[in-house]
Amino acid sequence: MSVRVVVADDRRLVAEALASALRVRGHRVLGAGAPAVRAADLAVSKQPDVCLFGLTAPDAPGALDPVLRIRRECPRVAVVVLGPVPRPRGVAAAFAAGARGYVRHDERIEGVERAMVKAKAGEAAVAPQLLREAFSDLLHPRTGPDAEGARLAALLTEREADVLTRIVEGEDTRRIAAGLGVAPSTARTHVQRLLTKLGTASRLEAAALAVRTGLLDHLPPARLP
Repeated sequence: MSVRVVVADDRRLVAEALASALRVRGHRVLGAGAPAVRAADLAVSKQPDVCLFGLTAPDAPGALDPVLRIRRECPRVAVVVLGPVPRPRGVAAAFAAGARGYVRHDERIEGVERAMVKAKAGEAAVAPQLLREAFSDLLHPRTGPDAEGARLAALLTEREADVLTRIVEGEDTRRIAAGLGVAPSTARTHVQRLLTKLGTASRLEAAALAVRTGLLDHLPPARLP
């Protein structure tokens, strides 16, 4: 099913790459631009079926204001937020603002397409796991850095937890690869997946986040070296 879509993202290269990929797959891209705050202008002027709204910091104050404007001025346009692994309340905030979907920005293009089609049809386009986490957090709110550390720890696989521990200890890619018994390219892949899950841009940020939230304290002993 072809979808009329506009793409706005905080990163221009991401917006252009996503727009190109969607055109190749038969969708009608009416506009693409950066930063993400342009989403409302694009949606109002182009009147697409779907607006893909890419954010690097969806929890930032005012980040969802364009979604509110789109809902107010062109409610027929379905907004799908593309962002990092969100806090559960972040998903709820996106839907409360008027979004019809939330997709992780590392999702494959097929996943983005499925979300677009569902949103166009008026359905909620969000992974069941994110919904479960959002409802659980709203019903049983947790506060403070310790709760955040527990939440983040629950996102990690055993291998990713091992990688995080090694990063905190200052190991570089070569030493991480040796410790895991994998090639450096594989170690780099594990590191990138870890950074994506934590919503951090660098190993230094990941280590700082782990220390600040006490994340390592919430990993089962078997995961620790």
